[in-house]
Amino acid sequence: MTFQTLDDLDDGQRVLVRLDLNSPVEDGEVQDNRRFERHAETISELVDRGFEVAVMAHQGRPGRDDFVSLSQHADILAEHIDHPVAFVDETYGPQAIHDIAGLESGDVLVLENTRMCDDELPEEDPEVKSQTEFVQTLKDEFDAYVNDAYSAAHRSHASLVGFPLVMDAYAGRVMETEYEANTAIAEKEFDGQVTMVVGGTKATDVIDVMTHLDEKVDDFLLGGIAGELFLRAAGHPVGYDIDDANLYDEQWEKNSEKIESMLEDHRDQISLAVDLAYEDDGSRAEQAVDDIEEKTVSYLDVGSETVMEYSPIIRDSEAVFVKGALGMFEDERFSVGTAGVLEAIAETDCFSVVGGGDTSRAIEMYGMEEEEFGHVSIAGGAYIRALTGAELIGVEVLSR
Repeated sequence: MTFQTLDDLDDGQRVLVRLDLNSPVEDGEVQDNRRFERHAETISELVDRGFEVAVMAHQGRPGRDDFVSLSQHADILAEHIDHPVAFVDETYGPQAIHDIAGLESGDVLVLENTRMCDDELPEEDPEVKSQTEFVQTLKDEFDAYVNDAYSAAHRSHASLVGFPLVMDAYAGRVMETEYEANTAIAEKEFDGQVTMVVGGTKATDVIDVMTHLDEKVDDFLLGGIAGELFLRAAGHPVGYDIDDANLYDEQWEKNSEKIESMLEDHRDQISLAVDLAYEDDGSRAEQAVDDIEEKTVSYLDVGSETVMEYSPIIRDSEAVFVKGALGMFEDERFSVGTAGVLEAIAETDCFSVVGGGDTSRAIEMYGMEEEEFGHVSIAGGAYIRALTGAELIGVEVLSR
């Protein structure tokens, strides 16, 4: 798939830029995160090249506690680009149009939360979105549209898919690099071993990824809730709910046949945990999978022996992709699996992509540097879709 990038855009124009600045909100305060840092690179380049920049982004969903104004986002973005950023509490109302018209070379203006517009949220065809009042009002105010929100590219919302049908459209730097890295496993040819570390909480995601990439990946290294369900399919007495959390049994009902089939057809490609970690009197304890006779505790990480088995596989790989965490790494006691495989990747001279929800946060939490990895994705749902070969509508419309 091909699309225009900032390299194809003449300097000094007025551009409407879609970012994904969706962030955690704690006690009404928007939290800084990696997305601001990444998108700041695109905005800084546009400022340096003399563009007049208006920014669109979303935050939360109506009815939720994190559905707030983007006024704080403008302040955080200003810190990251070390440049003034203005804010207007409208997306396309009269004041917004007035402030857009007043933009000069190098100015940056953040428009209000796109999800506060009635036209934004319903998932509809791009052709429908392109005719909304939201899109039709703003399109004539700009020379071009830039989509940098790869992590939201699986959503068919007006700010993401409507504008490319009625304006010259380009991919920002985040969109460009995320797309290239996250499609590499399907589109690149690797001479050596390709390994995928697969974890997380959703068995369906894991199955879809493994099914789509079974001919591209030599070794799948499993962990997390999904990994425990695969252990259940292999005949071990784990992968069951022992409380009311309902993390395992419902997913097993929906996916057991696929998991068992995957194990039967691709057992030589699938590595399962040989030990699991749990909490015992406030400390980390580990138990060999072969010694488990009945599940009586919640397993929160793969064990140390598993990391010792997974690490050499990673070090022998030409390419390693990570989708999801191997344990509850936010608790340092149960970070051994996730941090351990990431450290092995960082020490290996290989092509690597780390993504899948919050997994990339473990890099910073446990003292590693992003530069030690080929690419650290800020995308969640879009990353999963890329791995499973599903269409990303926000990317597709850029290529039209």
